Amino acid sequence: MNTDNIDLHVHSAYSDGTDEPAALIALAAETGLSAIALTDHDTVAGIDEFMAAAEEIPGLQAIPGVEISSHDNGREIHLVGLFVDHHSGVLLEFLDGIQRCRHNRNLQIAEKLDALGYRIDLKSLAVGSNTVVGRPHFAQALIEKYEFTTSGEVFDRLLKRGAPAYVPRYMPPTGEVIRFIHLAGGVAVWAHPIYRDQKERSWARRLLRKMVPEKLDAVEAYYSGFSDYQTQLMLEFAKEFDLAVSGGSDYHGGRYQEVKLGTGDGNLKVPKNLIPALLQRSQRYILAGA
Repeated sequence: MNTDNIDLHVHSAYSDGTDEPAALIALAAETGLSAIALTDHDTVAGIDEFMAAAEEIPGLQAIPGVEISSHDNGREIHLVGLFVDHHSGVLLEFLDGIQRCRHNRNLQIAEKLDALGYRIDLKSLAVGSNTVVGRPHFAQALIEKYEFTTSGEVFDRLLKRGAPAYVPRYMPPTGEVIRFIHLAGGVAVWAHPIYRDQKERSWARRLLRKMVPEKLDAVEAYYSGFSDYQTQLMLEFAKEFDLAVSGGSDYHGGRYQEVKLGTGDGNLKVPKNLIPALLQRSQRYILAGA
């Protein structure tokens, strides 16, 4: 097993990925990863299966996690929680509230699509183990039932911001998400912080100046699609703001086939030596009771 590389940002079929948690563990072992974190959107429902499967693979560290969307003045900010207690009642209640808001939004999207002549049965979108339905599931259903050929086409014509079937999604404030991650004993990581943004340096510094006092723990410096410049920029910010560093592929299985587990777009290498600093921060919250 290659003990040098890890992947701390991965999605399963419990949210918007296509692989079951146990299959992710098997793929991680096949790929030669030494550690993998399951970070589904707004749910930890797949973690038990994920952790149980990892017990059968000596040398592979499985890390329980979650990805939660937040907002800062209306701008969407994604936070990954690593080493969370996935049985934490406080965290589960918080995620349940977010999922209820998701469901209400999905009802509104379905109504708008129906008014536009696209009838989608909302119940059919939650297939198998999936517990978190979002726009990617609508897009797939529209491709299967209507004349669309790609998810991008569906989003452009119907589902993206400003499109006729778009409905804004409730997102809690960034500081609130960080607090609930800590209450579950986890570390809060700013995910893909400068992905597809203009004026990246000033944007990241401005947000960090706000999130660090809110007890942000780490930034994702290694990410699929990041250039060497972007990775180096986030490593510099981590040092400047005394933050830990994380990284991952944002793997979704067959949904985005160009992104592979562990290697992202083919050039991603997340070093295993990032884990001790992340784990150390998690221990702080566990010992202090957050």
